[in-house]
Amino acid sequence: MSMREVNLHGLDLNLLPPLEALLRRRNVTHAAADAGLSQPAMSRALLRLRKIFDDPLLVRSHGSFVLTPKAQNLIPRVLAVLSDVKGVFEEPVFDPAVERRTIRIAAADSQTILLLPAIMARLAREAPGIDVRIEGYGPELFAQMDDGRIDLAFALSTSDLPVGAISELIAHDRLALVVRRGHPAVNRAWTMADYGAFDHVGISILGDGRSELDTLLAAAGVTRRIGLVTPHFMAALAAVSATDMVVTLSETFARRFADVFELAILQPPFTETKLHMTMVWSHLRNSDKLLGWFRGVVRDEAHLAYPPLKP
Repeated sequence: MSMREVNLHGLDLNLLPPLEALLRRRNVTHAAADAGLSQPAMSRALLRLRKIFDDPLLVRSHGSFVLTPKAQNLIPRVLAVLSDVKGVFEEPVFDPAVERRTIRIAAADSQTILLLPAIMARLAREAPGIDVRIEGYGPELFAQMDDGRIDLAFALSTSDLPVGAISELIAHDRLALVVRRGHPAVNRAWTMADYGAFDHVGISILGDGRSELDTLLAAAGVTRRIGLVTPHFMAALAAVSATDMVVTLSETFARRFADVFELAILQPPFTETKLHMTMVWSHLRNSDKLLGWFRGVVRDEAHLAYPPLKP
């Protein structure tokens, strides 16, 4: 029977270790000991192997056993197959330095600006084969995370997450009221009524730029005009720097560019200003060693990028 006619479903893969031992030891007794079989069991295995390969494999010559030409040709193939089979069941050693992957992250520009420079510098040192792609937020975000199109997303701790999403708190921040330093109301403590007196920049990731702030204002009987809606935090700061518009956003981000845009950072006229930033991923990729390592990098750099704010 030629090997092309062999039905793989009918083969006993338990014959692979005895075959490897026979090819290596060239002795039934010694091969049996190596394979953990009795000598009769190894003899039976040899008979079955001879039938499968239609070849004696091991023959006596001058008082010892030698391999047939077919058996000699089998040696590298059997070793390769056993190595591949072991690889299926053995956990590969993880080394970020040799990984070649692309990691896709859903993020706003505030997170990419604050975090990515340090993250990319770390990757250049420790995992130069890792590429990063930043994606926008969309209505299919969590489906994309489940099927692997997006590996990680940044969110606030107040964000609604579906079943199966895992989140980890990585940074503490708070809201700040940001105006240009020459703003007509820069030198006073703001009230809710002041919020209605000036045009605003709204940050829109998925919606229309409105937020929980509008609920607070409505409760106080105040409405605001949102003159500009943008998905970009940097654009919001730039617009505020050139107008009398105001914006309410991350204090950490505003402080990073306060001198660049000549901005003043004020206390908003409401009590709850805390922002807790998280990273979110799908439970389906929780065991991915590379992504676990990368989340550790993000965690480390977020700790440095979002230092404790002064009271």
